[in-house]
Parts: sequence; C-alpha cells; structure tokens
Amino acid sequence: MPLKALALNCTLKADAGEESSTDAMIAVLEKAFGENDVAISETVRVAALDIKPGVTSDEGEGDDWPALRKKILAHDILIFGGPIWMGQIGSVAKRVLERMDAFLSETDAQGRMPSYGKVAVAAIVGNEDGAHFSSAQLFQALNDVGWTIPAVAACYWVGEAMGSTDFKDLKQTPKKVKETAAMVAGNAAHLAGLLKSKPYPGGS
Repeated sequence: MPLKALALNCTLKADAGEESSTDAMIAVLEKAFGENDVAISETVRVAALDIKPGVTSDEGEGDDWPALRKKILAHDILIFGGPIWMGQIGSVAKRVLERMDAFLSETDAQGRMPSYGKVAVAAIVGNEDGAHFSSAQLFQALNDVGWTIPAVAACYWVGEAMGSTDFKDLKQTPKKVKETAAMVAGNAAHLAGLLKSKPYPGGS
C-alpha cells in the first residue's frame, strides 16, 4: 500500500486564507515527498480548529481534537510544521504535543502507543534564532509519545532577526532548503515503509 502523509500547520494565524510561511515550507516538503511516492493528503491549519487545553484524547463538548487525532493516526507520516516565536516553537504546536500526551495511557496489549510505527518530521520557519531548539522540543516530545524520528528530520529556514522578509516572501527556495527537504522526505519515506512492513514488536 502507498504511504500517506498529513501536514499540520501550527501557525498562529487562524484564518486559513491568510498566507503562512509554514505553508510555504510544507509545500517544499510536499514536492520532495511526491518524488518519493508519498502523497500529502491534507494540510490542517490547527489554529482554525478548537483544540481544547488538556492531556486527554477528548476534552468534551466542542473539542476538535478527537477528529484531528483520528486523522493524524490514519496516516503513516506526520509533517509537524510551525513557526519560531521567542526562540522556541509556537504555542499552537505545543497544544498539539500536550494533547498527544494521552497516547502514554492508550497502549495495546504489547504496550505500544497508537503512534508506534509512524514517522514524524518537522517544518520550521522564523525570523530569529531557535530552529535547532524548536526541533529539539518537537522531537523529544514526539518520541516520548511513540513517534519515530528519522535521520535528518527537520527542514527549516531562519531569516534575519526582527527582519521583514519571511520565508513565504522569498522569490525562490534556497538550494540548501531544497536539498534538506529531499533528504527529510527520502529518509522519512524509507523508514515509514520499513515500519509498515515490519512493525515494532512491543513488550511481552
């Protein structure tokens, strides 16, 4: 079966019609994944949803997380995109990570969380330092709740601090970003294919 990827855009901009640099970075990865026969079925603008605060899989009436959770787990690869704010990954991304904390108690008979066998990569943009710290935040948290992180798992661009040029404003994608995207997509597709054909055994 072909591999499927889902992208989460954790920009702070709730209006899906508003241009986002995170969307621009996800588009670079989408092209790279396509060259590895992996289709991104959808990019979800998380801030447009009502993801309630909490650490369970359903925080009650009006919570959009249960539907998003189901969508995330229906895919083989998660592209976790977000901006850098104050030197760290933005608050919308952190809300998603907090809700995934529920995976810790949602294990199967072998102790495997729902995310076991699924691969996560990052798409990070910003106009200040913090790409490495933001990816460290994401990858440690995602690994804690069962996601598998491939080699070269983050594609990022950081512009001049306090600058007026965003990634979406660039006339062309920098060569290094394209090269990194190709490596991220190739490694993620390879690893996801291996895990799909031979899942983690879990505990006895």
